Amino acid sequence: MARTVRGPGKDHVYRLMDSPVGRLKLVASDAGLAAILWDNDRPKRVPLNIVAQDEGHPVLVAAARQLAQYFAGERRDFDLPLDFAGTEFQRKVWQALLTIPFGQTRSYTEIAEQIGAPRAVRAVGAANGRNPISIIAPCHRVVGSAGDLRGFAGGLERKTYLLGFEGAETKAFDFAA
Repeated sequence: MARTVRGPGKDHVYRLMDSPVGRLKLVASDAGLAAILWDNDRPKRVPLNIVAQDEGHPVLVAAARQLAQYFAGERRDFDLPLDFAGTEFQRKVWQALLTIPFGQTRSYTEIAEQIGAPRAVRAVGAANGRNPISIIAPCHRVVGSAGDLRGFAGGLERKTYLLGFEGAETKAFDFAA
């Protein structure tokens, strides 16, 4: 399971990585992996002070290696220091995402209950949408209460791909079709 470091680093560096879901921008601080951004990501969704490209940053090298292993079907869990920058509530939601096993899904309601805020389903959805570390903190594994696919920063096509790749079952989508 990925480890979490709380609080933002000051400056961030990045590395680009090609994957089956498109080009990913891996972003790290000295404290850990801070973001995995999509090529079509809204610039203000994850506000970070990215200062330079750094192909050799140890966290970025490890993240790229582990993501490549994930996409090759050789890894189901990640072991990286994470540097989540967000509110206390957002970090609780993102921590809960880290507990969803490979190939399984949880509803927004289940996440709200898990973090002790059962009436905060919409706030859980908003925090899920601002998850800076997609794939590793698997926001793609969160679905509607009827199993329907809801919004995803990378787009529903990528969410569908990731869930299908992991063999997850939802009530509203047949990945074998």
